[in-house]
Order: sequence, then C-alpha cells, then structure tokens
Amino acid sequence: MTTAQLKYQPDILGSGYEQLTINLPDDYEGKVTATLVRKKASQTTNKAVLYIHGFIDYFFQTEMAEQFNQHGYDFYALDLRKYGRSYLPHQKYYYVLNLNEYDAEITQALEIIGQEGHNSVLLSGHSTGGLITTLYAAHYPNHPLIKALWCNSPFYDFNMPAWKKKLALPRLAALGRHLPKLKFPSELNKWYVPSLHQKFHGEWNFDLNWKKDSYPFAYLSFVHAIFEAQKEIHAGAQVNVPTLIMHSHKTSYPKKFNRDAQTTDVILEVKDIVKYGNKLQGDVNVMTIQNGLHDLVLSAPDVRTKVYASLFQWLEQKEI
Repeated sequence: MTTAQLKYQPDILGSGYEQLTINLPDDYEGKVTATLVRKKASQTTNKAVLYIHGFIDYFFQTEMAEQFNQHGYDFYALDLRKYGRSYLPHQKYYYVLNLNEYDAEITQALEIIGQEGHNSVLLSGHSTGGLITTLYAAHYPNHPLIKALWCNSPFYDFNMPAWKKKLALPRLAALGRHLPKLKFPSELNKWYVPSLHQKFHGEWNFDLNWKKDSYPFAYLSFVHAIFEAQKEIHAGAQVNVPTLIMHSHKTSYPKKFNRDAQTTDVILEVKDIVKYGNKLQGDVNVMTIQNGLHDLVLSAPDVRTKVYASLFQWLEQKEI
C-alpha cells in the first residue's frame, strides 16, 4: 500500500488524531482488522513510536502521545484485532490462540510508518503489549526500523502463588490448547479500572465497553497463549536493541479502595517483572517508578512527570 492509498479518518480522540483500518487475512472467527492511530508532531521528523496496549485495553492515553510529539516523535498506536476500535460484531473480545497472531498487524503498521518517512522507531508496549513487543523485537532482530524498546509493566509472568504457577498453571494452559473457549476466573483486581476512570475514583476518561471495569472470566485460550509466550522470556530472550523496562515499586492486593489502589501495581507482581526483565539478553535497563500504577502513564501527575523525564533522558542517552 502506497502513502497515497492510505485513507486516514478522524479518530475518536479529537483534534490531530487520525485512524487507519488495516485489513488482515481472515482467521478462525472470520474477517479481521486492526486500527492504526496516529498523531503527528508539529515539526517534520524521521522518528516515531509505535505503542501496543495491554489486555482488556485500547489506545486512549493522549498525554503520552503529546509527550512524544513534544519531544520530536510522530506517535502511532495499534488497537490490535478484537480490541477497541478494531473489534467486529462477530468476534469474541480479546480472543487469541497464539500471541504471534499479532505479528501481522505490527509488521503492517511498521511498514506504513516507514512509508511515511520514518527510519527510527521506538517500539513500546504496556502489560500484555509489553510481552508482545518484547517477543516481536526478539523474533525480528534485524528489523530496519526498530531502534529501541520501551516496556511499561510488561506481562512477563502470571501473578499467582508459586504453588499455583507450578501445579495449576501448566494444566490450565494445556487445557486451553484443547478447550480454548472455556472460561476461567480472571482474578483481576476489581479496583484497577475504578482507580483510573473519572466515573469512579480516577482522572481519566475512556470507553468502558472497550476497557471494561469488570472482567471476571477470561478464555483459557488467553492463558495458553500467554503461558507459551512467557516461556521465551523465562529462558532469557535476546533483544538486539536498547531496552527500557519500567515498573512500579510495589504490588498490592487491595480488598477495598484505598491509597494502594492509586499508588501501586494491583495487576502484576513487580518482582516477576524485575526477575525476568533482568534475564533478557542485551542492553536492558530495568527501572523502578515510585508510586506507579500498573499503567505507569496513568499514575498521579508527579509520577507521570518522573516516567516521562526518565524515558526521554534514556532515549537521549541512547541517541534514539
């Protein structure tokens, strides 16, 4: 597809935001699309960022996009197939059998970014998106555009007791291969989305159909897909570009809404992120963000200031 054939439309996020539908080969549920959102910097630049959201999520973090624009990057984000803008009525939300399915839209998005005049891309992902982007960087070590990787609380391991990881998780993952549509309790902390959304206790406005405030059951296909992908991380995947992995200082498990719900990671165990981030082979920097939420760029204003200052200082040091 040439740049002349790219038909961007105005995006739901308003002024300066545009979206492009990426048509992909049909899969086991039928028609498949992904959505590329962009916001260009005020000055022409050859640098860009491509951001991949997490599970039960989509791109809405406008402050992050504008921070990149202000630092001289054109900003792009993907809503993966079956998420957010890309969800189609015949699909099951977030349904996936293998995380490598997402390679198709990431590859097409990078091709488009290259066609639009960029030769340096920061690949970025949050949570499940952090796992996906880490593996993409590892699987495509000589990609001509990817110059660095930034992971925001990447999903490098399941947050569960050691006995459960050892005994129950492998069995659940195996069951997910054979019965992918079977549902299993997600055990996601119920205070996470309420800590974020304006409707409840938070600062942010987003579509609660696309980023749900409650998701009690997950498909076993997801457990299987994540479990298989994490094996590569646990073995110490090789990443050939400078990599920055950020995480909160602490994980908590609030049973009621309290300060921990707004100052810690209530989704993943940060010790796992540190452990497996440090197992990655390459130029990897694992960084703690005090009082960070699971999605660090949705933390309190002073915490976000620290996130962006640290990120752009690191990018400057790496000359990216």
